[in-house]
Amino acid sequence: MPTTRRQSTLKSKTENAEDVIKSNSHAKRAKPQSAEAKEPPEKKAKTEETEEAEEAEEEAPEKPKFTTGKKYEWQPGTIERGHIYFFYRPKVQVEQAQSIDDIKNFHMLLVPRPPEFSVPEKRGSKSGKQEDEMKVMEPGADAVPAPEPTNQPKKRFRLITVGKKHLPDPEMGGAGQGRKEMFWATVTEVGEDLHHLEEGLGTKEYETMTRGARKNEANRLAARGAYAIVNTEDTVPSHRETHFGYYVSHPDEPGEVQEELGIGKASSFVMQVKNPEAPTTAGARISGKGPEYPEEIMRDVFGKGGARGRESYGLRFTACATPELLDYKHAQILLIAARGGEEGLDTSLGEGRGKAMADHEEKEKNEPIEQIFQELDADIKAYPAEPLKGEWI
Repeated sequence: MPTTRRQSTLKSKTENAEDVIKSNSHAKRAKPQSAEAKEPPEKKAKTEETEEAEEAEEEAPEKPKFTTGKKYEWQPGTIERGHIYFFYRPKVQVEQAQSIDDIKNFHMLLVPRPPEFSVPEKRGSKSGKQEDEMKVMEPGADAVPAPEPTNQPKKRFRLITVGKKHLPDPEMGGAGQGRKEMFWATVTEVGEDLHHLEEGLGTKEYETMTRGARKNEANRLAARGAYAIVNTEDTVPSHRETHFGYYVSHPDEPGEVQEELGIGKASSFVMQVKNPEAPTTAGARISGKGPEYPEEIMRDVFGKGGARGRESYGLRFTACATPELLDYKHAQILLIAARGGEEGLDTSLGEGRGKAMADHEEKEKNEPIEQIFQELDADIKAYPAEPLKGEWI
């Protein structure tokens, strides 16, 4: 059969390709022989000159590589939500506080809860399942706490004492107006026994050698609401932040008590946790030995041993990678004012979480005061409730 011009061209290209393959094959077989025959003299000279330095490097202790255990890996998004209760205690021998000057302590009680969508109200029904799925899909749903059960003596809680007896003002500082306000706080109690908590927050009477009988009035309940702790999603570790935000359900509108204590309707703070082995900075109003964190937290979170930071103890402060950092008595927290109001809360927590919390707490504001005390399994007489109406007592 006669050969066409196209077939002739294809045949020529095929022969050329085969020649190239053969040529490369010969070159590959010849390459090792060429390498063995001639080694660059510069490489030998470099090896001789650096031999002592390499031996010294091998003998030197290797700096530990920072590898966070899975347990303490950075968790972006909402790492905890629940209900928050604000208390204050008058000074010793003061029966009724008339202003913040009469206050001895100011506390935040955190009671963690699962998200609302994880606790369906209508199990088994088709409509109930559809409602649960809708709740999960709603923006900010992971920051909305499930309803607080009542008359349960056992609940996980943390009592946090704020150093300056009032919260930082989110409206002060920032945007060219100086540094934002920052206050110290300490975890003073961690537990599950609400009756034990009630005893600790209740009236205290004792005797002293010099002044005789002394009395410290019970704590007063100043506000109640919901809170969420949210981590940013920054990939750079040094840019990561933990935001702590709350929205108040009771009282409906802040009164004189709430204004003096810095309890706004809604507010957010940047939260940092102090390394207990790091020295306290000048001017910091914090005392005590600090928490006794296990070595794995000191190593994997703070980077003790030189893995993170410039000092052997690691980082001085860290964002709250896990809420477990707050589960140790005497844990030291730095609260930096961020934003106030519902809009500011929504901006700080992101993804509609602030709005979702606000909508939820606006519904809960109609709960009677008696129910709030039942949430803590406490008698309404245990903590004077007048401050919930904005009145000092």
